[in-house]
Amino acid sequence: MEEMRAENQQLSESSGTIGRSKGASVASSHQQISVTVVTEFVRWNEEAISRCTLFSSQPSTLATNLKAVFTCLLDQVSQYITEGLERARESLNEAAALRERFMLSTIVSRRVAAAAASAAEAAAAAGESSFRSFMVAVQRCASSVAIVQQYFANSISRLLLPVDGAHAASCEEMATAMSSAETAAYKGLKKCIETVMAEVDRLLSAEQKATDYRLPDDGIAPDHRPTTACTRVVAYLSRVLEAAFTALEGLNKQAFLTELGNQLHKGLLNHWQKFTFNPSGGLRLKRDITEYGEFVRSFNAPTVDEKFELLGIMANVFIVAPESLSSLFEGTPSIRKDAQRFIQLRDDYKTAKLASKLSSLWPSS
Repeated sequence: MEEMRAENQQLSESSGTIGRSKGASVASSHQQISVTVVTEFVRWNEEAISRCTLFSSQPSTLATNLKAVFTCLLDQVSQYITEGLERARESLNEAAALRERFMLSTIVSRRVAAAAASAAEAAAAAGESSFRSFMVAVQRCASSVAIVQQYFANSISRLLLPVDGAHAASCEEMATAMSSAETAAYKGLKKCIETVMAEVDRLLSAEQKATDYRLPDDGIAPDHRPTTACTRVVAYLSRVLEAAFTALEGLNKQAFLTELGNQLHKGLLNHWQKFTFNPSGGLRLKRDITEYGEFVRSFNAPTVDEKFELLGIMANVFIVAPESLSSLFEGTPSIRKDAQRFIQLRDDYKTAKLASKLSSLWPSS
């Protein structure tokens, strides 16, 4: 048994090639988790289990030995997939560092705007690539865990029953062993959301123009298309999130998309605070909100859908006449505070003396 533990330690410490005394080897990618490698781990464990079965005459002795052998597999797989997730997360950190250098360069010198824009594109590409790589790592991690769980159910579980508590203890050990991978996955998914929102902010800053929401009142029919910034952001999100839709499942997918939807909502609110709106611009904003809302519906996150629906209602503050503002939110008082922030962005906020009018109408806000 001690020899097996020593072999397990040697295998886990190997960074490029996982060797065996028989001469066989499995090449392990430095960049990605390999389900093939985990399958090979399980196969080696099966061989060890077969030897235990051969040399353990008593069921209780066999169960004790099997539990120890299976624990070796858990340690092996846990370390392998956790380190793989951490490598993938490090790529996200490197992309974030590129973004920070770009942001600093734009502050230091305006004369190198073209070079800064090129650096921003490179940082964005690195972030998108790292996002996809991490999602692949998460998917392969989930597949690896499923392989170990299936192996336990098919080959280990029934043999542990002769020893009281052995089955339950192994199940607990399996959960504990995989918890480190779950923690690494959680941290990486959080970094993925930061990566996506950083690019969304960059696109909004680069593409959104003041005239998008303050259109000239020249009698020409307003443009009912979404703004270029909105189109670029939705296209980016649609492209990059394909990897998330493929890699994530169940509650993990729901939690990730809900948090991303909430962050997108918050980011857009902060972004629009930078602009002034006239009625035509308000209509253009509603078109953008509709576009964003239609996209986030693919998240299947009801709380996110509701937030974007309320955004569409709030955008009406830019369209209605000043005297109609007081009755605009009678059915939705919960968003009155955010609505008042929006009202301050009207281009006639000062000339129409809306501050004093609204303070008398909504004294408790």
